[in-house]
Amino acid sequence: MGKTVMTTTGGRDWSQIYTIYGMDQWQTLLFLLFHAIFFAVLSILFLVYFNSVCAFFESFFLFTTGGAARFAAGFAGCVTALSAVCLFFAAGNFFYSALPLHHDMAQRIVNSVGDWSTVKLALDIGCGRGILLNTVATQLKKTGSSGRVVGLDRSKRTTLSTLRTANMEGVGEYVTCREGDVRSLPFGDNYFDVVVSAVFVHTVGKEYGHRTVEAAAERMRVLGEMVRVLKPGGIGVVWDLQHVPEYVRRLQELKMEDIRVSERVTAFMVSSHIVSFRKPSQHIVGPGEVRLDWRF
Repeated sequence: MGKTVMTTTGGRDWSQIYTIYGMDQWQTLLFLLFHAIFFAVLSILFLVYFNSVCAFFESFFLFTTGGAARFAAGFAGCVTALSAVCLFFAAGNFFYSALPLHHDMAQRIVNSVGDWSTVKLALDIGCGRGILLNTVATQLKKTGSSGRVVGLDRSKRTTLSTLRTANMEGVGEYVTCREGDVRSLPFGDNYFDVVVSAVFVHTVGKEYGHRTVEAAAERMRVLGEMVRVLKPGGIGVVWDLQHVPEYVRRLQELKMEDIRVSERVTAFMVSSHIVSFRKPSQHIVGPGEVRLDWRF
């Protein structure tokens, strides 16, 4: 019998994706796994040494009856076991979101653009290790386009790493990486045919706290910059966490057309959506229409 290989919906082997891109924030994954194992071991000890634990509870907490001590020990054991299950689930979801889901959503972002044959320049804001960036480059390669995709990140070290992953994916000639501030993009107006971003915009302004007015203003600056560098008729696509309603409101204020919001996808234990829009060919007065597009 042949070996069964776990793949993403895009047909890629999970281990292959990990080999190429590695893991961002692996410290968080290790933190979750360590505490999950700790609580799992603790719950097993509660079960194996239940009578001893009951005796400890009875003497230390001065329970007047053995039944109360047994209830307290059983309750504590259940809490530790439940904590272990939740932490294992969180670790699994974190790993899935960071690699397989990220790859799948990158493909969905690419598919939402439609015709890539006419795309000459695309931009990936907050490109990170390059999962979305290289998916865009692969699409350009498939269509035989002469276009290129630019990856922008805040860290020069990250951009160098991203170029290596592009070469590993065989799309190095389609990819350029730059270091820069996403709140003030180093490009002229009406420069790109397509602008994309994946689980990045919500991190902008986090030094102010995610739910502060200052952080929200920084995120809105990024959306404004995305619109500014898009050519008239260009397509923007953002996959992000939690703050999607405020993105939609800002895009409406900027008079973007064909605003679409995908169905909810759980990523990193929170709600996420893909938002796509088109920059009008000419300025239009009036509120934009928002569509819930379940076909993403």
